[in-house]
Amino acid sequence: MAIAQPITGLNKATNRSRSTFWQRVAKDFRRNKYIYLMLAPVVAYYLLFHYVPMYGAQIAFRDFVPSKGIWGSEWIGWENFTDFFQGIYFFRLVRNTFAINALDVIFGFPAPIILALLLNEITAGWFKRIVQTITYMPHFISLVVLVGMVIDFLSRDGLFNNVLALMGIDPIPYLQMPGLYWPIYVGSGIWQSIGWGSIIYLAAIAGIDPSLYEAARVDGASRLQQLRHITLPGMAATIIILLILRLGAIMNVGYEKTILLYNPLLYETADVISSYTFRKGILDANYGFSAAVGLFNSAINLVLLWGANWISRRQSESSLF
Repeated sequence: MAIAQPITGLNKATNRSRSTFWQRVAKDFRRNKYIYLMLAPVVAYYLLFHYVPMYGAQIAFRDFVPSKGIWGSEWIGWENFTDFFQGIYFFRLVRNTFAINALDVIFGFPAPIILALLLNEITAGWFKRIVQTITYMPHFISLVVLVGMVIDFLSRDGLFNNVLALMGIDPIPYLQMPGLYWPIYVGSGIWQSIGWGSIIYLAAIAGIDPSLYEAARVDGASRLQQLRHITLPGMAATIIILLILRLGAIMNVGYEKTILLYNPLLYETADVISSYTFRKGILDANYGFSAAVGLFNSAINLVLLWGANWISRRQSESSLF
């Protein structure tokens, strides 16, 4: 009986805590019901199109036949994963996917930050608006059109080779040289996204207290010193969060742009996990194998996201979770 009393008291305390929690939830819902109502479609979208389809991820462990359905298809365990890991293209796919993303992190991630810093230093409003308009425009161009423009620019009689011809240099077959594919892919991505990506950094800069700049000017700080000691620290939290998200997708390369841009001559450096999954799943109808490859890719991204967040939390006060 002496033991039963503390246990009973603990249970009562737990029940009170749960009751208090649900009371707070109900109170917050009543207070912000319209905000929750606005949030409902977004939650429904992710539930229907991101979480419910996870049920079908089990085909990665089956010899999936559409006519038999998921449960009617034979369970083969890790066979699809083994076939991928032991395949002749495994190293090439992982290398290309990681290399393209690594180059994009090194060169593409800082690009909008640098553009935002440069735009912030422009004092002529009309010139700033012109630059913003020009850099934003590629983001609104369809990917198919944008890749078509890149192909035209890089063709033998395209813009780049015409400029080289004026300098007496022979034309270069850019899209037939595997060694040039990574710079072309990353460079075209920077061209398309640099202006749009700078918006969030400009917003972070706008949120910095102007009195900090006034105090720095009074103390004799130069523009470069203000940039280093005020602007960049003020943007640090935004940069860290976006970097964590980017590192969490470091094994993702969109198959749409890859398929539109590459050709058999470029497979050695252009073929990535997503394009390989598209060929195996859609063209070869090997759905279970492509699901296994996609699941492997997602698992790697999850580990990288968790690792980047853990490092950020240990080294700074900014993290996603």
